Amino acid sequence: MQVFVTGATGFVGSAVVRELRAAGHGVRGLTRSDAGADFLRGLGAEPVHGTLEDTAGLRDAARRADAVIHTAFEHDFNDFGRVSALDRAAIEAFGDALAGSDRPLLVTAGMLMLAAGRPATEADRPPPAEAFPRHSEIAAEALAARGMRAGTVRLPPTVHGAGDHAFIPRLIEIARATGVSAYVGDGANRWAAVHREDAAVVYRLAIEQGATGGPYHAVAEEGVPFRAIAEAIGRELGVPVVSKSPDEAAAHFGWLTAFAATDVAASAARTRATLGWAPARATLLEDMEAAGYF
Repeated sequence: MQVFVTGATGFVGSAVVRELRAAGHGVRGLTRSDAGADFLRGLGAEPVHGTLEDTAGLRDAARRADAVIHTAFEHDFNDFGRVSALDRAAIEAFGDALAGSDRPLLVTAGMLMLAAGRPATEADRPPPAEAFPRHSEIAAEALAARGMRAGTVRLPPTVHGAGDHAFIPRLIEIARATGVSAYVGDGANRWAAVHREDAAVVYRLAIEQGATGGPYHAVAEEGVPFRAIAEAIGRELGVPVVSKSPDEAAAHFGWLTAFAATDVAASAARTRATLGWAPARATLLEDMEAAGYF
């Protein structure tokens, strides 16, 4: 199978490229730069120069592929509406290219606002368009309603591993800058987690099975208490671990406050059964000790 991958040089996307190549699939990966092209060649993939803004180029690349995996997303939380619209336009461009075929498309979504007070399941619906600006899953569902093989891989708030530059490194930066590692309230709110190499297997299995049966949850750990994450950071940095009230949290965590205070636990029972997926890599807390986070 020849698979076109966006975000192919990114933290998750590059793991997907490696997983696909190890399974014998051909990969063409989107990249903005010559350095990214060299990186992809080193993984055994063919680089495709372009950007998410170039929807004509995305359509052309998708037409040349047997399947498309869309992992790219600009994590600009200061202009989230713009990057969410860019993401949706890219998904719609893939839909234009794949319409009338049985070639599968997998898009990527998060897990925020899926469920309250319990672990989210694959049966939970994404937040409505008016409630949350990122519409990746809604866009994929619209394509599926047209008879296309379009599915979604939902990633937990913590996709971890060497080279991570997302929430955990930001929490470490905040702890270094403030001299304390904090949690909100009693810190009992949970974050689901997965190693990026385990997540990559979900993408491969799902695309090999035609992207039907989703949405898929790439979740190895149903929920790691946020306080346990804060305590691990405190131990490694040698700083106090403290509780912050909701009012204090905003000043401490900044834009990360909504994530730090939210329970984002999730189950992957259906995904494991549907795909035969069995995550085997390190847990989040194990990885924080061994993967260069500090």
